[in-house]
Amino acid sequence: MTTTTEGTLDAAVTTDQTAFDAVRRAKRKDILFAAGGLVVMALAMTLLLSLIGDLVIRGAARIDYAFLTSYPSRLPERAGILSAWVGSLLVMLVTAFLAIPIGIGAGLYLEEYARKGWLSNFIEINVSNLAGVPSIIYGLLALGLFVYGFSLGKTILVAGMTLALLILPIVIVSTREAVRAIPRVIKEGAYGLGADQWQVMWNYIIPAARPGILTGAIVGLSRAIGETAPIITIGALTFIAFLPPPPVTGDFPFISFAWLNDGFTVLPIQMFNWVSRPQAEFHIAAAATGVVLIALTFSLNGIAIWIRYRLRQGYRN
Repeated sequence: MTTTTEGTLDAAVTTDQTAFDAVRRAKRKDILFAAGGLVVMALAMTLLLSLIGDLVIRGAARIDYAFLTSYPSRLPERAGILSAWVGSLLVMLVTAFLAIPIGIGAGLYLEEYARKGWLSNFIEINVSNLAGVPSIIYGLLALGLFVYGFSLGKTILVAGMTLALLILPIVIVSTREAVRAIPRVIKEGAYGLGADQWQVMWNYIIPAARPGILTGAIVGLSRAIGETAPIITIGALTFIAFLPPPPVTGDFPFISFAWLNDGFTVLPIQMFNWVSRPQAEFHIAAAATGVVLIALTFSLNGIAIWIRYRLRQGYRN
């Protein structure tokens, strides 16, 4: 009996030691993996900050009121980005108006209303794949469909529609992820109180998922504002010395849509135009344009962070 007991104890000790060694090896692998990740992140951030720092050093001195309020010129000292940043804002307005409502609606439908089956799975897989399609493909699609197929021309409307297609999968995926992050007990409690599906969606799901939805939408717009390939493909102008008609007028009905059918240029196109020129002064102007574009992108991301924080605080209260 004693021998049997001792054997059992030895086996238990051996088992415990083996488990302890396995846990220690797993912890060691976790530490090594985390250290490797930190090293890669540090290298990537160092490279990114170096590039941004070089851009700021070269172009920050060129940014002034005249640079922001002047049209492009063949003389580098007189060249400005007025038509470029106004065109970027107008294109982003069309993009947001099209992509955000459609993307949010599609995401909510696929997550809450669509029946689970092969069709919904097929749509989900294709939406996820579309988020990784190169932007030039969207430009070629827009060129064949909108410009030549529908004869809409190379206008602000077509540019906004093209970028809306580009970020639509991002908005859909972010909306679905935000809805999935809602605790199931919230929906079950709402149904238990007698609410129907629409009431649960409008009064519980959307308010709870709103921070994540808006964050995804603004991040998508941040990507769209820096896209160059699809805009070049549909024929954006590289030199434009006029502004489209204003969206808001002083005459009734005070809103004009004539600007949608006007020619345009955007900040990335202006950078491309100046970088391709041999004069060093144009390269400095391109760097200054890049600083402005980065500032706009950071501003959009900052707005997303602020909105998410405020909405989460309001939802908790």
